[in-house]
Amino acid sequence: MVDVLLVIGLVVAGFVGYNIGGSTTGPAFGPAVGAGAISKVLAAGLMSVFFFVGAWTIGRRVVDTLGRELVTNTAIFTAEANVAVLFFIGGALFVGNYVGVPASTSMTAVGAIAGMALAAGSLAWSVMGEIVMWWIVAPIIGFWVSGVIGRYFYPTLNRWFALRTTEGSLLTVDRSGLVPRVSRGPNTTRRELSGSVVVILIGCVMAFASGTSNIANAVAPLVGSDVIGMNHAIILGGVAVAVGAFTIARRTLDTLGNDLTQLPLTAAIVVATVSATLVTLLSIIGIPASFVIIATMSIVGLGWGRATRTTTVSEGVRGGRTGMSPGALAGDEPGEELPAIGEEEPEDLPTAADLFDPSTTGRVILMQNVVPVLSTVGAFLTFRFVPIFGF
Repeated sequence: MVDVLLVIGLVVAGFVGYNIGGSTTGPAFGPAVGAGAISKVLAAGLMSVFFFVGAWTIGRRVVDTLGRELVTNTAIFTAEANVAVLFFIGGALFVGNYVGVPASTSMTAVGAIAGMALAAGSLAWSVMGEIVMWWIVAPIIGFWVSGVIGRYFYPTLNRWFALRTTEGSLLTVDRSGLVPRVSRGPNTTRRELSGSVVVILIGCVMAFASGTSNIANAVAPLVGSDVIGMNHAIILGGVAVAVGAFTIARRTLDTLGNDLTQLPLTAAIVVATVSATLVTLLSIIGIPASFVIIATMSIVGLGWGRATRTTTVSEGVRGGRTGMSPGALAGDEPGEELPAIGEEEPEDLPTAADLFDPSTTGRVILMQNVVPVLSTVGAFLTFRFVPIFGF
């Protein structure tokens, strides 16, 4: 019976990894695919490689946190418990996808494991407290860093990175010789080529950050129970993510992933860089982080920073002469010289009402917190009152 449950646990862990690959490839490489810089196949390949590198190097620290440090007694990771916890995580992914808001697998995984540990009286409260503290602090940091960038540096960055695509292929390959030669397409400008390279590199950074944090969501219970070694677990998770990237991720790439990649390219680069950096830094200290929540607050902060260019800092904080305008994230034309901060009129800001929707942002933040709560409560009640677990 235990062997059957072990196989089921491995399959469910693979299913979780499969969904992670499907849901994270779009946000990472959606801008690059949308700009025609790379194909969907190459995006999936880069996602697979950089996710695995992030998981293999830094991700094992997060696996240790969830699988060994969050509980005071790893014996609670029985075969039955592993299957149940992984089903809770997979169920959260389904709920999030069903309502159109991707659930935070990191927060849900922590919630499911914490609920089980609480039912067994084996929750490491100090570790849980540290994780929750960073869940609160990291989005605030993302908001303010992006706000400063939006207020003081966004116009300059936009002049550097704003990408205008041209007709035809970005690159051409000459296969007439023994060694193929790659060169710019006939209509490709240097600016377009350099901007495309930046977009691809940002996608690689996001894939790496995803690997550092998300690998634990798929394999931590299995590693905690010692039924599979760390290296083998990371390989299992990495392969599952790759399968998801090459299959179901094609649909998310068609729509450029999620709302993050519907931003102007410069804004997407800023949000992705800030969010990926924070997630990677948290993974280094073993903290599982929610990329989507940090990215959402980064979007809001960037828009707030752009909107407050019409005011002084104190007026912006107090919500004085202006608030967050719907078009606060719209891009400036490359080369455009803007008035000094405080002299820019609100109506001079570009408008694009579909770039920032407060109700959508609120729904994302709400669901990102509700789903982990449901996971925690559901896991606690299940492990506390279902006799098969014996807690």
